[in-house]
Amino acid sequence: MTVENQQKAPTESKGFSHAWRALRHRNFRLFVSGQVVSMIGTWMTRIALAWLVYRLTKSPWMLGSIGFANQIPSFLLAPVAGVVVDRMDRRRLLTLAQALLMVHSLTLAALTLSHHITIPLLFVLSTFQGIVNALEMPTRQSFTVQMVGNQRLDLSNAIAINSSMMNSTRLIGPALAGMLISATSEGWCFLVDGVSFIAVIASLLMMRMSPAEAVPAKAGVLTQMREGWNYVSNSFPIRSMLMLFAVTCFIGWPFTILMPIFAAQVLHGGPHTLGFLMGALGIGAFISAVGLILRRSVRGLLSHIPQAALLFGVGLILFGFSHWFWLSFFLLLLCGYGMLRGNNATNTIMQTIVDEDMRGRVMSYYTMGLEGLAPWGSLLAGAMARSVGATHAVMISGSIVILAALWFWLRLPSIRTAIRPIYEELGIRPKEILIEEPELQN
Repeated sequence: MTVENQQKAPTESKGFSHAWRALRHRNFRLFVSGQVVSMIGTWMTRIALAWLVYRLTKSPWMLGSIGFANQIPSFLLAPVAGVVVDRMDRRRLLTLAQALLMVHSLTLAALTLSHHITIPLLFVLSTFQGIVNALEMPTRQSFTVQMVGNQRLDLSNAIAINSSMMNSTRLIGPALAGMLISATSEGWCFLVDGVSFIAVIASLLMMRMSPAEAVPAKAGVLTQMREGWNYVSNSFPIRSMLMLFAVTCFIGWPFTILMPIFAAQVLHGGPHTLGFLMGALGIGAFISAVGLILRRSVRGLLSHIPQAALLFGVGLILFGFSHWFWLSFFLLLLCGYGMLRGNNATNTIMQTIVDEDMRGRVMSYYTMGLEGLAPWGSLLAGAMARSVGATHAVMISGSIVILAALWFWLRLPSIRTAIRPIYEELGIRPKEILIEEPELQN
């Protein structure tokens, strides 16, 4: 182990103090405090938008179509965004993206409260938000390591804390949205979201960042995009993780766009029922994030990826069978746990092993899986729900996720072998000492 890695090696701590080690970094504390406020508004908007589309159209196909318009830009633009992230100051990019998202929410609020909102306008606004998200997501993911002082051994804890924060707000946001929609209209949810962006923008502006090390681009955008693709495709661990992640995002995660149908038609509820169902996903995800926070190291996390996918797939199948609210609530809790466990494990391991000069481009492919494939999945989910019903659509999705998890499980030994030297170099695990046997005498 090098002297540098010895300095980075984690020290033993008593109790649970290690669970909050990323909060030692001032910039990360600022980011979390701003995101807590902003994410409550974001979850309110997600619930309000889904209910607004369903109220206006009563169409599962339209729910899928709006989701497609929102997420397709990430599929088309993520590789380009990755190059931009690797070339430019990430804090400035993130601040710009948050400001544009604030404009989006305030515009949505104004149109809805003035009763001028229409489905065509929702398509335009959803597409605009998707374009901004295509830049914002890889920027935010790549910026995390800078907020913890480029200390990769604090990175897994930062990702887990960020996820716990996001999913604790998922518990609050949907519940608030359900109550606010029942009492007033969806427009007030959009307004609250727009105002909440002030907190995260302020936190970004208050950060004290070391002077950016400007690295002049030695190649054009297309060349750097090709370099990013070659890096991902030639890395067996990253390629394998992204493939399972892509299947899960494409066929599994889009079931959430069908939640208004389950709330209204299967469970015979209203917007408050939708809020509780989405809150159940948040509870499961929050429990998952807390478990990751308590981990001392990224070591041993790899096996959680297929385990989480299996749990998610089984939860989806059983949820499709349920017609009882509390059983559905519990099953969505399991789905939320499995979704976030696999998401965070994939994110943490990839960010740990990736080369710094490729971070933006690699995380752009992560974004492509998380958001870029989802629109195709949203269209597929809407079409399946219209063809075979929402319950059967969810069960089919769960079955495919299980098959993908089993495929990944068979590749685990080879992935561990490929990752081991990187972990040893970073000091995450001790280097294996090979004892050479004396040569046999002829």
